[in-house]
Amino acid sequence: MKKARKWIGRIITYTLMTVLVIMLFFVITSKLSGGPPQVFGYQIMKVLSGSMEPTIDTGSLIAVKPVSNTEKLDEGTVITYQSIDNPDVLITHRIVEVQESDGTISYMTKGDNNDSRDAVAVPSENVVGVFSGFTIPWLGYFFTFVQSKMGIVMFIIVPGVILILSQIYNIFKSIGRLNGDKAS
Repeated sequence: MKKARKWIGRIITYTLMTVLVIMLFFVITSKLSGGPPQVFGYQIMKVLSGSMEPTIDTGSLIAVKPVSNTEKLDEGTVITYQSIDNPDVLITHRIVEVQESDGTISYMTKGDNNDSRDAVAVPSENVVGVFSGFTIPWLGYFFTFVQSKMGIVMFIIVPGVILILSQIYNIFKSIGRLNGDKAS
């Protein structure tokens, strides 16, 4: 019974540590880059609308590869770009037409699930990156929750407090054992 309790305690501790490290990694990389978290050179982004279904499901996490030459993209490429109205809003749509005017490149885009093209062409300098094809359905909902106040409490603060308290308990338990050995 003691062995089982010990193993269960270890599993819980390692699980909490893993969750804490992953959450801290995403928070720190997001803060350092000033944008979405990055993993192996890819930006990890949440998809919050159904405009690209069935290619990308609502609530998915996607990997976007930043591009240095945003003027060399082809029709059919799925891009993530800054909204013309609000640069803080990122949109992921497919290029349906490449336009050139006075030496500048812009892209007409459309969501796969939308009936019509987007109203305004996207200037090439607004392109953030190209969709890599990597997507994890539903995980975007989880990360949206984790970034909320309740999510921060549940997935960063609570596991951290539990780990600290369990280590304090282990320290006192070890001290008690040492004192018990000395009394014998």
